[in-house]
Amino acid sequence: MKYFLLTLGCQMNMSDSERVASVLEAAGCTRVEKEEDANIIGILACSVRQKAIDKVYSKISKWNRWKNKKSLITFISGCILPADKEKFLKLFDIVFGMPELPQLPKMLGEYGITNPLSLSVVPETDSEEIKMFWNVKPKYNSKFEAFIPIQNGCNKFCTYCAVPYTRGREISRSSEEILSEVKRLAQEGYKTITLLGQNVNSYGLDKKGDEILFPELLEKVGQIGEEVDSEFWVYFTSPHPMDMTTDIFHIMAKYDCLGKQIHFPIQSGDEKVLIKMNRKHSLERYRESMTELRRILPQATVFTDIIVGFTDETEEQFENTRKAMHEFKYNMAYIAMYSPRPGAASYRWEDTVPLEEKKRRFALLSDDLSENTYAYNKSQVGKTLKVLVREKDRKAGYLSGHTEGKLVIRFESDNQDLIGQIINLKITNAAKFSLEGELV
Repeated sequence: MKYFLLTLGCQMNMSDSERVASVLEAAGCTRVEKEEDANIIGILACSVRQKAIDKVYSKISKWNRWKNKKSLITFISGCILPADKEKFLKLFDIVFGMPELPQLPKMLGEYGITNPLSLSVVPETDSEEIKMFWNVKPKYNSKFEAFIPIQNGCNKFCTYCAVPYTRGREISRSSEEILSEVKRLAQEGYKTITLLGQNVNSYGLDKKGDEILFPELLEKVGQIGEEVDSEFWVYFTSPHPMDMTTDIFHIMAKYDCLGKQIHFPIQSGDEKVLIKMNRKHSLERYRESMTELRRILPQATVFTDIIVGFTDETEEQFENTRKAMHEFKYNMAYIAMYSPRPGAASYRWEDTVPLEEKKRRFALLSDDLSENTYAYNKSQVGKTLKVLVREKDRKAGYLSGHTEGKLVIRFESDNQDLIGQIINLKITNAAKFSLEGELV
């Protein structure tokens, strides 16, 4: 049987898709690049964003029409709200939560697809299910970049967010398993490894002393970097300002393998909006962390997430977010226009900011961001930076990659053997969101 897998949403879904691929291929399926060639089509959905859900409906409508002409099985998983799941049950052949992934071959067997894994044992609890899911060795999409989930779920309950309702409460993975996976990937020559979780710096808190906490986990990862005779960078996403401590920054500074880049979501630069979002941290608390980060890791790049047009956000409150954008001088910001999600607390509130106003604020904040990024990128011209070469660039005769700080860069070269390698580039030109360099 041939399968096609479509992944929507964040890096966590991307990581999950690697385990879905592993289970399907262990069951004897072969992956194809075109959905038209598949007998099994799966999608990892994201209820966090309306655009992603709209795409699901568009795809399944087309796939169900194909069933009139060919034998086809469809399934869906990922971050799915209960309300969305109820609708999908009527549209997809198989709907399952990601912790149930080990049971997918058995589910396919009920549709007449025999496979060697159809006798999986159903675990008794959600906790046991997610442990079985983590035990699935992923089919990595890259030979030099990998994701490692270190926790699942979220306890923060931000009022705009659906994740606690799609993934449940926080469950931390065994540190022994995480560290074993990091070491194996490093020894196999992987160049970037990203530790994933909804709130990575609350790792271990759910274990009440039976597991190490995030700073110690990072320390042990750093020690692996010193033991392994290979250059690689380890990143993590996303931390929560409420749980951020300066020892994390000190550990990042201590070990070369810990990439000097941090994704640090602020969401809003206004105190009242942060309270309404239930972010559980003040702007001053965030500012203190950023001050320490800049002091301890002055070379680090900082990315963030921001929502514009949240319920009742005033022009003054939006301007406070613009001030924060200029104060913290982010190297990248993922800006989203607020959209209510069923299940999240804010869904009950009137969406008071008109779409056109959200678009205006989005454009203004994007311009503010580009001012900061362009100024920083120009400051890099003339420097020699380490760069991971990732792929052929859209511009003919060029390759592209990213710096240790995850800044996008391209350079002139036809040598595709460089892809997957860390090289030195001298920065020659700067644009708003990218760099250009030449081989040293």
